[in-house]
Amino acid sequence: MLTGKPANNPNDPFDLYFRKNPFGGEYTIFAGLEECIKFLANFTLTDEEIDFVRDSLPGCEEAFCDYLRGLDCSDIEVYAVSEGSVVFPKVPLLRIEGPVAVVQLLETPFLNLVNYASLVATNAARHRFVAGKSKLLLEFGARRAQGPDGAISASKYCYLGGFDATSNVAAGRLFGIPLRGTHSHAFVSSFMSLDEIVDKALRSSDGKTTCEDFVNLVQTCLAKIQNSSSVTGIFSETNKSELAAFTSYALAFPSAFLALVDTYDVMKSGIPNFCAVALALNELGYKAVGIRLDSGDLAYLSTEARKFFCGVERELNVPDFGKMIITASNDLNEETVDALNKQGHEVDAFGIGTNLVTCYSQAALGCVFKLVEINNQPRIKLSEDVTKVSIPCKKRTYRLFGKEGYPLVDIMTGENEPPPKVGERLLCRHPFNESKRAYVVPQRVEELLKCYWRGNADEAREELEPLKEIRNRCIKQLENMRPDHMRRLNPTPYKVSVSAKLYDFIHFLWLNEAPVGELH
Repeated sequence: MLTGKPANNPNDPFDLYFRKNPFGGEYTIFAGLEECIKFLANFTLTDEEIDFVRDSLPGCEEAFCDYLRGLDCSDIEVYAVSEGSVVFPKVPLLRIEGPVAVVQLLETPFLNLVNYASLVATNAARHRFVAGKSKLLLEFGARRAQGPDGAISASKYCYLGGFDATSNVAAGRLFGIPLRGTHSHAFVSSFMSLDEIVDKALRSSDGKTTCEDFVNLVQTCLAKIQNSSSVTGIFSETNKSELAAFTSYALAFPSAFLALVDTYDVMKSGIPNFCAVALALNELGYKAVGIRLDSGDLAYLSTEARKFFCGVERELNVPDFGKMIITASNDLNEETVDALNKQGHEVDAFGIGTNLVTCYSQAALGCVFKLVEINNQPRIKLSEDVTKVSIPCKKRTYRLFGKEGYPLVDIMTGENEPPPKVGERLLCRHPFNESKRAYVVPQRVEELLKCYWRGNADEAREELEPLKEIRNRCIKQLENMRPDHMRRLNPTPYKVSVSAKLYDFIHFLWLNEAPVGELH
């Protein structure tokens, strides 16, 4: 493309969009804009890279290499939907304008930066919707993500999509995402007995006193639990190596004690051992955080664990002991969280990894990058599959809101058409189906595409926002969607339309460009 097409027109527009919402749903979260703008800001080709192109491209002329040396994005303009917005098929997420040769170089990196970011953010948003607002969602996917870059990106965009925290410390440092995690099964099984704990002293939370033998205090608390009538018959002897691990962990992190309780047996060992350590911490003024369940019947085990905690609270008169946080993990996904909700459970937080960050149920979003004008002449891409027909020309896009405050429809118009006005009746047409049309009287109109990059121009452009603000936009927009668009089963498609004038032009150009067949 670079060598075969003159780069003389500075403002040829391309649209980046997707054709179908992922995961069988009817909405998508737009993400990756910040990375696209950073890519533009740092775009350059080194001498080493140009030498590689020369060696790889047969017949490469030196004039072309000189052209590559001077290549930058000073002639590029990028218009985009605000990152974190709820978006829909066919509507441009970005419009990139500039010399064709330069914009074509941006196609692959832009698609790479937007496709996965939007897919995993949407996956996170869907998990948030199923879990509900009150549950903590923790991203635990670094070990299963597609390489280190995939892990970092997943943590960032899962947080954008509504997750509360990550176990990925590197992502926490880079993006300011809250960190959450627990010890491993290996930590528990690395202990053999309580005798391994050498430093047994622990200062109280107020610093006024010191318990010289915290291990003994834990054993005393375990005896109290064993003698409690509310837990009679549930357990007798617990695994002492597990108790040693929990005790050692509490000595190191008395203010953040959260134990993984399924290394040996949840109800016969893990829960009683946790409670013994938590009670000992309580006597020194600390409050344990809770437990994590990583295997077994999560609905049953979380319910039984809650009963156990409440029994300890009643029997031993420990306020709020029954409110310990119960975290569940173990290859969770959207379907299993939904099933847990239907069964009934006592889980407060879900740690989700593999199915979240790998987007196991859909491999890619399928964004595309299409030329819509060349030398001010609109262009269209045709196909026997109507979903792959592009919408030509430089466009403006608007979101129209109804009386109840919900978005009703997104509409695309030609660049020079007057914008929709509040209170004025407007005909909205399906881009390709002539029978699908409706009049809309918008109560609010929001233009979607804003300028985020103007190269070296001094004109104003939108500033990139902090991740937390983008996350808040995502959450707010999702809350403002009509419920039937959001449901998991048979969601109502959101309407995407074009103006009557643009509709007529699409079909005029379609007929003009499509070859006429001949029958014999």
